[in-house]
Amino acid sequence: MPLATVNGISLNYQVKGDRTRGTDVKGAGPLVVLIMGTGSPGRVWELHQVPALVAAGYRVCTFDNRGIAPSSESATGIAIEQMVADTAGLIELLDEGPALVVGTSMGARVAQELALARPELVRKAVFMAGHGRLDQFQKTLSAGEHELDASGVRLPPKYEAALTAVMNLSPATMADRNAARDWLDLFEFTGGPVTPGIRAQRKMDHDFDRVQAYRGITVPCLSVGFADDRMIPPYLSREVADVIPNARYQEVPDAGHYGYLERPEAVNKILLDFFAA
Repeated sequence: MPLATVNGISLNYQVKGDRTRGTDVKGAGPLVVLIMGTGSPGRVWELHQVPALVAAGYRVCTFDNRGIAPSSESATGIAIEQMVADTAGLIELLDEGPALVVGTSMGARVAQELALARPELVRKAVFMAGHGRLDQFQKTLSAGEHELDASGVRLPPKYEAALTAVMNLSPATMADRNAARDWLDLFEFTGGPVTPGIRAQRKMDHDFDRVQAYRGITVPCLSVGFADDRMIPPYLSREVADVIPNARYQEVPDAGHYGYLERPEAVNKILLDFFAA
């Protein structure tokens, strides 16, 4: 991935298209910008969403949000406004806007605020596990996470893997013996110390309520909820769709917070249908 100076920081990004269709050339296909959630690099989109979008004729931009190396870690603190400006600056750098914008979880918040503040850069927007506020459970969970980070305590890898699974996957996935084993092995293998940049992402303001502000969003929007999401319960995602004029809501069954990884075919179809409509 190339590094670019965007909004005063280094931003690690990549743009892909289908060489056989000529969409690997700038402007040869509609640009989709994918915004990842807390603590995850942009390459996570490469597992399922990027191949499906590229095969459908789109150019796809993925990037590492500030806080995720090799983008600037911004360990001294991160604000949502900075992340929105980062994404806007990247779209302007690519000079292929307005773009189709997709975000998940924290990335959905970025996409929501981008659609509100810079509608000229957004053709359509999709918010997966979107939310305009957090309920008491999420606030308490975040506070506990901050305390755990500050304590320096490391959870045993297997226990951390089990917690990650129960908070991010559907019971339907965990009921499948093979799937559960594979996910738990993955979480155990990829766990480890939390970097200063990820800590900065986790410490972003969680006492916000932007629901009514989203009445001002004018671009076409789709809010996608995951039926078994414990991190961002689907009623919060539906709430976002309810306040945005003409926005749609769609829910993916048997999917947790990582629904785009658990149910990629369903999620990819939702994206492609919405973009083509």
